Amino acid sequence: MNFGQVFTKVASAVSTWTGRPAAFLLCCLLVVIWGATGPIFRYSDTWQLVINTSTTIVTFLMVFLIQNTQNRDNAAIQAKLDELIRASKAKNEFIGIEHLSDEELGDILEQCERHRPHILKRAEATADPAAKSQVRDAGKQATRRAKAPARRSA
Repeated sequence: MNFGQVFTKVASAVSTWTGRPAAFLLCCLLVVIWGATGPIFRYSDTWQLVINTSTTIVTFLMVFLIQNTQNRDNAAIQAKLDELIRASKAKNEFIGIEHLSDEELGDILEQCERHRPHILKRAEATADPAAKSQVRDAGKQATRRAKAPARRSA
């Protein structure tokens, strides 16, 4: 196994373990123990340095593990979405848009927003149950309209 594979396995195992309630409780317990030892060490600079250094090191390492996990999760989700687009009658132009710049993504989002029924925008701005019902109905109608040209061309 190469380093990348080993890192992936270790990162997955650590992120899985640290995401559990037991890991959180263990960290809380360590902080309580550290706080309880304050009077023993007369709240010295060394006593404070222990917790500061420990938390800094753990935080520094966890940033990389979390980023690695998120990168893999995002890549997997993107691959699944791309496959759904390929397998459906959705626009294939959307495959790979995650690689575009923020401005290009913004332009695509604006185009999509222009094609949405106006009622959707209004309902999203309110928490009115009747408006939410209208959103569902408008979504169903939009889906039917989108499918109709595909059926005619088939």
